[in-house]
Amino acid sequence: MSTVRINSKIREEVTPILDKLGISLSEAINMFLHQVKLNNGIPFELKIKKEIELNDGKGSYICKNGYLHDYSKVNLKEIEEETKDNKVYNNAEEMIQDIVKEEWWNV
Repeated sequence: MSTVRINSKIREEVTPILDKLGISLSEAINMFLHQVKLNNGIPFELKIKKEIELNDGKGSYICKNGYLHDYSKVNLKEIEEETKDNKVYNNAEEMIQDIVKEEWWNV
């Protein structure tokens, strides 16, 4: 048996998640340690994210948070067809006036 010091804030945040999974904090720690043994190291990648903005010129890019935004496969003709009947407003005031006229708004 060992004693482990755990930050109280993270413990409070993690405990409800583990409860939903039906796992105690002790079991989660043991699972982590077994994974360290199986992987012969930390079972997840440790890295410092670089702030990058990579744009391939085809609509896809990786933002500074490291997420891929892939717009290269978006079918613009399909979107144009779906939105061709959408009303166009010249300014926000026109749009707000139209929204206020909508029946669902005045429920």
